[in-house]
Amino acid sequence: MQKRIYIETTIPSSYYTLRTDEESLIRQKLTRQWWSEYADIFTLTSSSAVVAELERGSRQATLDRLALLEGIEMFKPTVESVQIAQIYIDRLIMPKEPQGDALHLAIASFQQIDVILTWNCAHLANPNKFNFIARINRELDLTTPELKTPLIILEVI
Repeated sequence: MQKRIYIETTIPSSYYTLRTDEESLIRQKLTRQWWSEYADIFTLTSSSAVVAELERGSRQATLDRLALLEGIEMFKPTVESVQIAQIYIDRLIMPKEPQGDALHLAIASFQQIDVILTWNCAHLANPNKFNFIARINRELDLTTPELKTPLIILEVI
C-alpha cells in the first residue's frame, strides 16, 4: 500500500510562489522537483482547510495552486478533528488559529495519514515539537504522521 501524504498549504503556495527572494525560489524548485519525481509514488491527500487558506491569495496564483490539488483525496474537517485541533491549541503545541496548523495536524492525525508534507518548519515540520505532538496523539489514541519537507523526502529517497 502506498504511503498517504497530506499536502499542507505551503506546498502549493511554494509551487506557485509569487515571491522572488532566494529562499522562496529554492523552495519552489525543490517543491516542483518533489512533485515531478515523487508525487506519483504516494497517495496524495489534502483538505478543505488547505483550499480555504489558498483562496485567500491572489486570484491567478490561487487558481494555479488549487489546480495542483485537483484529483487528490480531500478531507473536510469533522467534529472530531476540530476538537483535536483545539486540544493542540489548548496544550500550546500549535498556534491559536483554529483553522490553521492545528487543524491540518488534526485532520492528518484523525485520518491516519502517514506524512504531512509542508514547508512550515516553525509549527509542523519542527523536530522540537514532534515528541510533544506524538505524546498528545498517544493520549488521544491517534497515530502521528511524519512531518516532512520536500527537501527531507528528496534526501531520503
